[in-house]
Amino acid sequence: MQLDENGFDDILKRLRRAEGQIHGIIGMIESGRDCTDVVTQLAAVSRALDRAGFKIIANGLRQCVVAQAAGEDQTLTTNELERLFLSLA
Repeated sequence: MQLDENGFDDILKRLRRAEGQIHGIIGMIESGRDCTDVVTQLAAVSRALDRAGFKIIANGLRQCVVAQAAGEDQTLTTNELERLFLSLA
C-alpha cells in the first residue's frame, strides 16, 4: 500500500508527536513524577498511535475503493484490511 502525500505527511506528524510524548514520558519517570501524570501521558500517546494506525488503514480502504472503481485488482483484500483494523482494537 502506498500512502498519498497528504496522508503520509499527516501520519508522520502524528508519529513524530507520539515520539515526543514518549520522550517526555521517559523524562517524567526519570524525574520521579507522579504515576497519575505518567499514566495520563501514556494514554495520550496510545491514542496518538492508534490514530496513526487508523489513518493508514483508512488510506488503504480509499485506495481499494478507487482501484475497484477503476476495475483494477485491489491491493489489499477486505479480509486483510479487517485484520489490520482489528489489530488496533
